[in-house]
Amino acid sequence: MTRGGSVYSGFTVTLLPDDMPKKTLGDLPDSALKDQLVFVRVDFNVPLDSAGNVTDDTRIRMALPTLRHLREAGARTILASHLGRPKGEPDPDFSLEPVARHLAEHFDFAVAFAPDCIGSEAEAAVARLSAGEAVLLENTRFHAGDTENDRDFAAALRHGATLFVNDAFGSSHRAHASVVGVGEAVRAAGGEAVAGFLLERELRY
Repeated sequence: MTRGGSVYSGFTVTLLPDDMPKKTLGDLPDSALKDQLVFVRVDFNVPLDSAGNVTDDTRIRMALPTLRHLREAGARTILASHLGRPKGEPDPDFSLEPVARHLAEHFDFAVAFAPDCIGSEAEAAVARLSAGEAVLLENTRFHAGDTENDRDFAAALRHGATLFVNDAFGSSHRAHASVVGVGEAVRAAGGEAVAGFLLERELRY
């Protein structure tokens, strides 16, 4: 490991200096979160067996502190993630619906599930959110616009959120719409982009 960065599997991770400005979810008072529409990029890229059961929920558990904090603060939370490597179109083998079930059955964290991440059904699911509720959107990589960091896709994926929370440490090196584009769209609309508790912990580590 060097001071300037570390190399992992062919790519370099730059180490952040302690004095670099970083804003995290913990910097925001609960009053600023109540009833706010929050977009959270999580990393729910978890392994599934042939029956669609989650076989390793480590990444889900790591996201729970952020999700529970938002629920207790009364935010309306949009969760987005990729799963696997679908080829820019819907593929039932890579659906995130089993993750929504796993959250409810194993962690008592009920979330609605939207069968797409953009479009009328996703918009309706977001519109139904009340304070303290969350919806998990379908796999962002079912649309090529995610990996292409397409601005129009990012704008649609934002669903009007006024706060972007990046808690997907394992995907943060990707310049994808759900990782980068949505945060830029939120800031362009006058909102904020912050790190979630998992990402904050990894940065400190």
